Amino acid sequence: MVGAVGRVGVAVPPAMSQQALWDNHFKQVYAGSRVAELAWRSSGVTTRHGVVDPTVEDVSSWSTARRMERYVAEALPLGKEAVGAALANAGVSAADVGYFAVATCTGYATPGIDILLARDLGMPASTQRLMVGHMGCYAAIPALGAVSDAAAARGLTGVLLCNELTSLHAQPASAETQQVVAHALFSDAAAAVVCVPGRPGLQLVDLVASTDTEHVDKMSWDVTDLGFRMGLSPRVPDVLGRQVHRVVAGMLDRHGLALSDVRGWAVHPGGPRILDVVQDRLGLIDDDLAPSRDTLRDYGNCSSGTVLIALGEVQRRSALRDGDAVVAMAFGPGLTLYAALLRWSA
Repeated sequence: MVGAVGRVGVAVPPAMSQQALWDNHFKQVYAGSRVAELAWRSSGVTTRHGVVDPTVEDVSSWSTARRMERYVAEALPLGKEAVGAALANAGVSAADVGYFAVATCTGYATPGIDILLARDLGMPASTQRLMVGHMGCYAAIPALGAVSDAAAARGLTGVLLCNELTSLHAQPASAETQQVVAHALFSDAAAAVVCVPGRPGLQLVDLVASTDTEHVDKMSWDVTDLGFRMGLSPRVPDVLGRQVHRVVAGMLDRHGLALSDVRGWAVHPGGPRILDVVQDRLGLIDDDLAPSRDTLRDYGNCSSGTVLIALGEVQRRSALRDGDAVVAMAFGPGLTLYAALLRWSA
């Protein structure tokens, strides 16, 4: 029995204008730095969302403990909204859920938000849970694999929630380019999907991963006394670009498909340069990556939830037919590339 991935449910905190964030806060933080201004202008982001608006509330000096307390308080209502929307989209209730996976790299608690959300949403006490922590931006893909496997192997209706609140990890002012870029790109969102056994819809066919440990130091997410701190080398797009064609074309070839056969692309928009590299290496046209670029523009980089938001855009825009292929792809620490092949089944 194969599970069908339903339409994505998304919940976001209040919107913030990228330009207003620069004009009213970060321009002063970076003392008019031309590098910072360029990073802001070239980010590809127009609107972001945050549980913390730095023009109103400065959390850069908060301890990690204080940030984790705030995470739980903010993540629960966002998670409930996203999961509730995904359940409604799938036409199932929380009482039907047999498997619940939560991915996050921006907050932790025990009991975790998986337990608290399952309780608050009314999932059965027998619901099996999986907490995927600190994998970073690619976590949605392996977590989706786990949810799909639970549907296929054990007939369980599964839910995946990616709940990321990067705004809680604003760092003290620094001239480091990596910190400037992180502050220019990252945003908050919760995104969820439901996987129901035996239904028509997008079905997960294959999953692949590739980790280039030679460049493991190019991306990091370190736990510090002042929250979690991003390390992001400007070489990341080029290093990932060396893997993308081999990994994706190889996955498709195993199923008798070519790149030109793919009808929808949901690519994690880690930044505009990453999307440029993917488009170049795979020979895609602008329309192929429009859902991903528009996700970056309207949401920013929401870590693990971003590829689900892009997948939701593919679902919304594409008139998929029986057998049509969709590829979802995300990148993160490692350096790691994960990709999934999905097919529409009528």
